[in-house]
Amino acid sequence: MNQSAADHDIAGRADLLALLRRFYAAAFADRRIGPFFTEIAGTDLEAHLPRIADFWERALFRSADYTGNAFAPHAALNTARAMTAEDFGRWVQLWRATIDGLHQGPRAEQAKAHGERIALALHARLAGRDASMQGGDGGGFIPLAALELRTVA
Repeated sequence: MNQSAADHDIAGRADLLALLRRFYAAAFADRRIGPFFTEIAGTDLEAHLPRIADFWERALFRSADYTGNAFAPHAALNTARAMTAEDFGRWVQLWRATIDGLHQGPRAEQAKAHGERIALALHARLAGRDASMQGGDGGGFIPLAALELRTVA
């Protein structure tokens, strides 16, 4: 019997590491948000991966010792180049598509919802409490889960 890629829920750190590797591969390559990781932050994925896995392990399983400040690096990026509603929306789109491609179940849904809450909170904090989630082109921060992730040649 041939099973789909998304045949199980996120079960632990090994699943998180595989998920994060796939997500960051897509994010680094993305024309819209990739430069935040590659050009502005110069993210070293191998150095960053254990810390971000701790963050998600703590968020989903309450089992890791993550005590970092997730806001500070985003504030520094935003100072170098303002992050828009569209940038956060693209992050959410890639995050949800990556999870949907690998997992299904309550923890997968929790991870998608938590990612969206984080994006909304970061955008509000960086742009100001009254910031609109509407972007400059009118596209804004839309429910990207409803969109099909398309590959661009």
